[in-house]
Amino acid sequence: MRLDPLRRRLASVLAVLVATSGLALAAPTTAGAAPRPPAAPGDSGDDGEGGSKSLVEQLEAASKGFVEAREALARSKKRQQEVAAKLEAIDAELGPRQGALDDIARQSYRTGRLGPMTALLTADSSQGLLDRATTLESVAVKQEHALRQLQETRAKQAKAKLVIDAEVRDQQRQLDIMTKRKAQADKALKAANAAAGGPGGSAPGGNSAQAGAAPRNPNGELPDESCSLDDPTTSGCITPRTLHAMKEAQADGFDHFVSCFRPQGSGEHPLGRACDFAADKDGFGGVATGANRTYGDRLADYFVDNEGRLGVLYVIWFKRIWLPSSGWQPYLRGTGEPNSDHTNHVHLSMR
Repeated sequence: MRLDPLRRRLASVLAVLVATSGLALAAPTTAGAAPRPPAAPGDSGDDGEGGSKSLVEQLEAASKGFVEAREALARSKKRQQEVAAKLEAIDAELGPRQGALDDIARQSYRTGRLGPMTALLTADSSQGLLDRATTLESVAVKQEHALRQLQETRAKQAKAKLVIDAEVRDQQRQLDIMTKRKAQADKALKAANAAAGGPGGSAPGGNSAQAGAAPRNPNGELPDESCSLDDPTTSGCITPRTLHAMKEAQADGFDHFVSCFRPQGSGEHPLGRACDFAADKDGFGGVATGANRTYGDRLADYFVDNEGRLGVLYVIWFKRIWLPSSGWQPYLRGTGEPNSDHTNHVHLSMR
């Protein structure tokens, strides 16, 4: 059935009102609008932080590889110190063991080395024979025990030295890995920044409060984690370590707006391993100045100073990126507006 002109007009107006109200309901507030710069032409893997998918992957691999090698080196040095202490204790035991053998040798020299035949020939009575036999057995037992202890101690010493040698070789391998990872990160950033056109802003610097350490495995390594917890800042998920870092920062006074989970082509946000901490108290605004800029500087410092305790992968703030291998470097992948330039929020990526 065809609608008359008036009814068609009413239907059109109603459709417009419904569509408009739907958009108004769905539109995010200023605080909830997480940074989402437009993807670079031809790069569908934009990470939502102004970096291409390939750059993000290289930075992730370089930073994670560097930190894991650095921590392995620290564990290796600790084990080396432990083994060296044990070796020193073993060396201290060798003196008494050798002294016991020397005593037996001196006793044998004074009395003569007793054997069964000697005991029989030199005995002047049956009682003398028993005395000689008892002495022979006692000396033999002592000598055997002392020799066995010395041999065991020397074996421990040799094993300890082998462990130390292996630790030294492992330390060198970790240093080689760290050098390669640093070069990888530096090369990727240099190429990206050259394409963007020059150096970035100044780097923060200062002392921060000490954050509580994230849980680790018994061997000292950080456990593998998935996006398994509800993200308190969005309707998405977050890893336990990312949640820990956010709560530690908030406990130390960094209480401005935060947004973590975000679906996108690449990066750590969709994995629950990244958060954006607004410089402004209420949300992501314009370029941070004055107290807001100071807040961002202090927050960036906080994550850098506590990177080992929290498990930080990298930090981005005010056109610069901090990497464990290279410190603060220019990061000029933004589009000229505050979100992609990171001049209104501190980006934190976690391991």
